[in-house]
Amino acid sequence: MLSVAHCFGNSTGSDARHSLATSGIVNNAGGTEKRLTVRIGEMTAKECREILERISIGRLGCSREDQPYVVPIYFVYEPDHLYGFATGGQKIDWMRTNPKVCVEMDEITNHFQWTSVVLCGRYRELPDLPQYAEERDHARKLLETRSLWWQTAVASRRLKSGDDFIPPLFYCIEIDSMTGYRAAVDAGESVTATATRVSSTSN
Repeated sequence: MLSVAHCFGNSTGSDARHSLATSGIVNNAGGTEKRLTVRIGEMTAKECREILERISIGRLGCSREDQPYVVPIYFVYEPDHLYGFATGGQKIDWMRTNPKVCVEMDEITNHFQWTSVVLCGRYRELPDLPQYAEERDHARKLLETRSLWWQTAVASRRLKSGDDFIPPLFYCIEIDSMTGYRAAVDAGESVTATATRVSSTSN
């Protein structure tokens, strides 16, 4: 889905929109086929922000020496920033070398109804030093509003190191650009079956 949804190019989620009309074939319970018309449209900046405000997990993409690496992360959003928590490891090593990153997050109801937001930005570490104390505390308080925000990082590190004491690492991703797309079935149609074929045309 994402290769279709985000193929229109990079934007900041403005009101200048593109759309894609997708025809999907689904098999109903009785074995008959039904054609659906699905519209994939670009989301506004406001709509992208609303997604970021309610989602707490995404996929972080980073790279080093032309090798990409993708890993799930917990995060919390505030305007122009994502805050996250880690315990070291490959993604932190790579982002220290190359701070240019992207994050993808989505909400998927089914093959024909979903939203996806991709943002590009820069990694900035918040070390445990006096000059970062205020922002670290701010990041921690924001993350604490999300349940189990620490679990993925700590569990992964303990499995690898066997160490119960793991120093926390907070970081910020400063957002440079953001795109979002939404797929929805045309009004009056519904999806209650499994997709079998999909074709698409751009508008």
